Amino acid sequence: MKELVVLSGKGGTGKTSLTAAFATLAGRVVVADCDVDAANLHLLLAPILRDTGTFQGGKEAIIRTRDCTACGLCASLCRFGSVRESEGKFAISHCEGCGVCVEFCPQHAIDWVPAMTGTWMVSDCPTGRMAHAHLRPGAENSGKLAAFVRKLAKEQATETGSDLVLVDGPPGIGCPVIASLTGADAALIVTEPTPSGIHDMERILDLTRHFGVDTRVVINKFDINLEKTQRIRDLVSGRGLGWVGTLPYSPLFTQAQVEGKPIPLAFPDAEITERIRLIWKETKTWIER
Repeated sequence: MKELVVLSGKGGTGKTSLTAAFATLAGRVVVADCDVDAANLHLLLAPILRDTGTFQGGKEAIIRTRDCTACGLCASLCRFGSVRESEGKFAISHCEGCGVCVEFCPQHAIDWVPAMTGTWMVSDCPTGRMAHAHLRPGAENSGKLAAFVRKLAKEQATETGSDLVLVDGPPGIGCPVIASLTGADAALIVTEPTPSGIHDMERILDLTRHFGVDTRVVINKFDINLEKTQRIRDLVSGRGLGWVGTLPYSPLFTQAQVEGKPIPLAFPDAEITERIRLIWKETKTWIER
């Protein structure tokens, strides 16, 4: 079983659209949407839910009213304003999980319990199985949820006999990206010829190098700035990394999103689809070595 993680360093480079296209061209694969803070791969792959459950990624404080003496110490210690008083009774809402109130309550009247921070799902798609999740708004530990989604995807690959797990990773270089990347066989970085695209590409390349993950790069919308495209080529070549290709700017990316389909399904005969096919062929050859 091989695991390919598609990353971008920043949002808006076309990472999810390319991942969905790869899943379509690959045939029967298992896909994992590890961008749990803002999951959107399901918008293109039309998943049909087969299993779901809650995810506990942290802890929260709950006041036992019967034991609380209403001293108010917890409210004065909480830096997040989560402890509220009403009619002489204290309660905690939107707990940030720091645990200070639990530690210092003189009556030990505050319980420290697992918090439900998200929902995980396993679905059937036209391309095969899909593992995905949603993080509750404002919830923490998205890295743990991303790691759990990867675990689900590998279990589904074993169950279905798939030899490829295709991961749509989060943007940036933070905890959920690290959780999506560590231990993977290969990482494909999707970038664009803009100042932020170059800056964030370099950061994610530093990360993949740190974790020793075999990495290659594809430039999307390469023709919007040929000078910066050449700069990206020079930077990547200077690191001794390889390419899988370039893609021109195409409004068909947006049109396919509006239709809720991967580009190869929405526009099978378009030139951009043929270029994506060539990139997938090159990527498949690379990861199977």
